Amino acid sequence: MSDLHLISHHLCPYVQRAVIVLSEKSIPHRRTYIDLADKPGWFRALSPTGRVPLLETGGRVLFESQVIAEYLDETTPGSLHPEDPLERARHRAWIEFGSDTLAAIGKLYNAPDETAFDAAADTLRERLERIAPEVAGVFFAGTGFHMVDGVWGTIFRYFDTFDAIGDFGLMPAQGRLADWRAAVAARPSVRQAPPEGYPERLMDFLAARQSYLGALARTACGGAANPG
Repeated sequence: MSDLHLISHHLCPYVQRAVIVLSEKSIPHRRTYIDLADKPGWFRALSPTGRVPLLETGGRVLFESQVIAEYLDETTPGSLHPEDPLERARHRAWIEFGSDTLAAIGKLYNAPDETAFDAAADTLRERLERIAPEVAGVFFAGTGFHMVDGVWGTIFRYFDTFDAIGDFGLMPAQGRLADWRAAVAARPSVRQAPPEGYPERLMDFLAARQSYLGALARTACGGAANPG
């Protein structure tokens, strides 16, 4: 039995990076989901940051999602990065750009009013427009799936729920970015990265926000969500 133990929260987009690597490379592991609103004592003792994900292995604990993903990739056969050092570094740069894009998504769904929401939406569109010309084919670097594709798959997943709330024009319906989004969404490792019921949980999470998008999500849910 593998000693790899991945600890996360069911809505965490960052843990999905590690799950995608584990899936792509068929790495045996076990997974535990915790409630971040009621963190178990054993988790608080393990996590120096109080955040997920964590990876327990070899009697040690790793934290920070990209560190975990890189460790899993480096310690197993093959690689989800390009062989060329410069191209590999470029991929890692766009992964970091993806992390900043997740932060921009957080600003979008936490925006308190329409003005702040529109400003956050503009920032998000600019980021998506910036990466679009870098996409070289069906995946980021052409026909091969890499770690950068998995990272952006976790980002694009948010837009599935945003699209169910309203037509915000955040992403183009056609073109290079739309094709890349569709390709990574169809990848089994990306599709299966979140736990069952993720779309419903994400919608409930958004509907519970005291924000402009939260109000729209509650309307989309027919007012069924319980804001808090």
